Amino acid sequence: MDIQIRKQALYIETIHSDGGPRAATPLKLAMAYAVVNNPYTGRYEPDLIPFMKALRTVGFELASQLADTLGKDKVEVYGKAAIVGINGEAEHGAIWHEAGGWAMREVLGNPKAMVPASQATAAAGFRLIMPLHYIHASYVRSHFNSIEVGTVDAPRPDELLFALGMGTGGRLHSRLGGLLKEEVSGHDGQR
Repeated sequence: MDIQIRKQALYIETIHSDGGPRAATPLKLAMAYAVVNNPYTGRYEPDLIPFMKALRTVGFELASQLADTLGKDKVEVYGKAAIVGINGEAEHGAIWHEAGGWAMREVLGNPKAMVPASQATAAAGFRLIMPLHYIHASYVRSHFNSIEVGTVDAPRPDELLFALGMGTGGRLHSRLGGLLKEEVSGHDGQR
């Protein structure tokens, strides 16, 4: 199946402080997206698997771009998001769960934690918040974070916006307790 990409982007945030002291090492959060044509708008398609499999190449490209930008060995958080143009259906965005999640795991050496996600069906210009979690265990509270996803001209009604996010650490001034990343056993992707 041919994936038609209209546009792509990469955004990087460098956070030096978040109300507390200036960080010795700034937190970097990055988000990459691709806006693609939705081949299923206006009709019900019972078999979405070919599209999902074809989107793995898009996911791999975005995940590789993020890992290269941040430094693969520095990535500590990840997430994924989809915005479906208003002529599509929620299931078209859900395709990204496997395609985007698989790609990030592959690029990052198969970490075990779930890849958190958000999705919405909306008009162009909609902004979605993508959750980010620690890549080795979902319950590391200090690493619960988010990054904004969206662009002014997408998705158009017959498009999909698929995004991946990564970051180099937890929140700068985390002090709410819970499981620390140094305490993670890494066996089940949760603790």
